[in-house]
Order: sequence, then structure tokens, then C-alpha cells
Amino acid sequence: MNFIIPKNYKFKPKLLGIIDYQTAILNAIWAAFLYLLVNLFFHTLSTKVYCFAGLFLPFSLFSIIGMNNENMISVIVYIFKFYLRQKIFLFRKQ
Repeated sequence: MNFIIPKNYKFKPKLLGIIDYQTAILNAIWAAFLYLLVNLFFHTLSTKVYCFAGLFLPFSLFSIIGMNNENMISVIVYIFKFYLRQKIFLFRKQ
């Protein structure tokens, strides 16, 4: 079988077809950081699980769903650039 792929189609390698590798690495770093914090501050297993899930699941869901099919790292860079150089553009039609 030969498939014709349009030239404007971008191939993005993804982990399990859901999440791209940059975002997966960012999620792994966030999970490792949370794991260290949760083990440092809490002693009971149930508290550790609840805190880890409560802090990791929203971040991972946001990274999987994304914003307009943008990469999570790209969104963070856009937000960072916006806060560095905030300008208000106002368009008034006369």
C-alpha cells in the first residue's frame, strides 16, 4: 500500500500517540519533583498519594489536552515572553 501524505502535514513523534516527547519529559521532571516534595513533607501513604495526584493530574491533563494543539513548552514560553514584555494594543475604529 502506498499512502500519499500532503506536504504541509507535520509529523510529530509522540509517546503512545497521545503526548509529544518534550511534554512527556517535562511531565516526568514535574512528577520527580513532586515525588521528592511529597516524600519529604508527608509520612502516611494515603496523604502522599492524595497530594501527588492532586498536584500532578491537573498538570498532566493540561499537557495532554493542551491549548489549541500547542506544545506545553511552547505555551509556557509564550506566557513567559508575554510577562516579560507586556504591551497593551488598543484598536479603536473611528
